[in-house]
Amino acid sequence: MRYVVITGASTGIGYAATQELIQHGYHVFGCVRKTADGERLQAALGANFTSLYFDVTDEAAIRTAAATVQSAVGDQGLFGLVNNAGIAVGGPLLHLPVDEFRRQFEVNVFGLLRVTQAFAGLLGARQNAPHPPGRIINISSVSGRIAYPFIGPYAASKHAVEAISDSLRRELRLYGVDVIVIEPGAVRTPIWEKLDQVETGRYASTDYGASLAQMQQQLTGLSHSGMPPQQISRVIRQALESARPRVRYAQPNRWLVGWILPRWLPARWFDWLIGEQLGLKRQW
Repeated sequence: MRYVVITGASTGIGYAATQELIQHGYHVFGCVRKTADGERLQAALGANFTSLYFDVTDEAAIRTAAATVQSAVGDQGLFGLVNNAGIAVGGPLLHLPVDEFRRQFEVNVFGLLRVTQAFAGLLGARQNAPHPPGRIINISSVSGRIAYPFIGPYAASKHAVEAISDSLRRELRLYGVDVIVIEPGAVRTPIWEKLDQVETGRYASTDYGASLAQMQQQLTGLSHSGMPPQQISRVIRQALESARPRVRYAQPNRWLVGWILPRWLPARWFDWLIGEQLGLKRQW
């Protein structure tokens, strides 16, 4: 039996990855915040699923969950940890309350680090571990490499996940534990619906009101036309099982306009294109 911990397992990528791994013989410890979600998943997924209850901002609860997993897996340890839990905060940076920016990092960055530290020993990041080293899969985003207007907090958090993953991968060579990043584009998950519901009304009277309305229309489209989460779940399993996994698995919606051009065009050219699209150009 291969044991894997997945955070944010109740919906979206986390739920799809949980299904994918269970279907291929894994036992998944799925982390959720609500008892109702844990019971729903337990009923749907069966004996090879175990609910863990914690918020990634609650270090004490994370440590308790890690002890529960330790008791269950014993010397077999964990095959993998999938850091998937996250939120998306949006708004113009000149007007966004700093506390909201801080909350974005508290979940997506500090939460990821808390979970990684708590479960690292079970992955073999310690001396004389009684089992082979496991793998850490960090769910980043194309926004971890490309920052668009009005999702600055989310993009910044994913840029941080990219940097943490590189440093951690190099540090964990000491134990043979690998760290792999997956960079999805827009996926049909509730995170886009929540970002689509950004309270644009409070920014309507700012100079960004019209551009935000344009951006919100695009987010509405993304919440319906994004790739299915099952596509990313298959990449997660590939990253866990491959004999020679890549460091990063980019999964943009459209390779040319969603990945190649934004990364290779001169930055000023791309600024101009985005400005034309959203009406972000000097007016006064």
